[in-house]
Amino acid sequence: MMPRPGTPRKRARPQQVYERLRELIIDGRLAPGTRIVETDVAERLGVSRTPVRGALQRLQQEGFVVDSPNLRQNRPTVAPLTSEDARELFLLVGALEGLAAHRAALGTAAGRAAVATSLGEINDAFAAAAAAKRPDHARLVQLDEQFHRCYMDAAGPRILAIHATVKPQVERYERLYVSMLAAELQTSVVEHRAIVKAIRAGNAPGAQSAVEMNWRNAAERLAAVVAASGERGSW
Repeated sequence: MMPRPGTPRKRARPQQVYERLRELIIDGRLAPGTRIVETDVAERLGVSRTPVRGALQRLQQEGFVVDSPNLRQNRPTVAPLTSEDARELFLLVGALEGLAAHRAALGTAAGRAAVATSLGEINDAFAAAAAAKRPDHARLVQLDEQFHRCYMDAAGPRILAIHATVKPQVERYERLYVSMLAAELQTSVVEHRAIVKAIRAGNAPGAQSAVEMNWRNAAERLAAVVAASGERGSW
């Protein structure tokens, strides 16, 4: 959490303010629907309101923060988690990662084999973690991120830049709802194997399609859970 007023602290730079606020939102320590007061954040981080305002504007552009419409004066608020938003984000990430998988499958035979081997090992670890009697949800999220990051290395700089902005918003959903998706994790294992197979075979269209399908199916699984458990921070 952010340090309490009056405790010793170093003065934060604008980038640090942005990174700290984004981290708190992704981790859920700033819950969906929470109002963010500039003066409070500035005091807690030991900065003026100017870098805080700049950080909030950047977070709003990236979709982490919205204006609350129910107040007389709009106030920055942590963006809610909704079924519609989940679908949009997951499909967007799927499209970006599909392009990366397509490029990975166009690599040399040796390169494809190396990527496919790494993907297979990560997916095997993911399958074992998912099958555990008491799954470690943080570990599952970490392994899933490692799996997808493995073929993202083949992406071009523009794709990587857009992906770096959007993917953390997906992580908000994954970290909050992974425990409710435990019964569906073995389905993800099977979908991951299709990605591995296509990349190893050099089937670029197949790799792209398999990645997009994995994210599309994940979007529907998550949207169903969000709808059943209640949308967080909705007005």
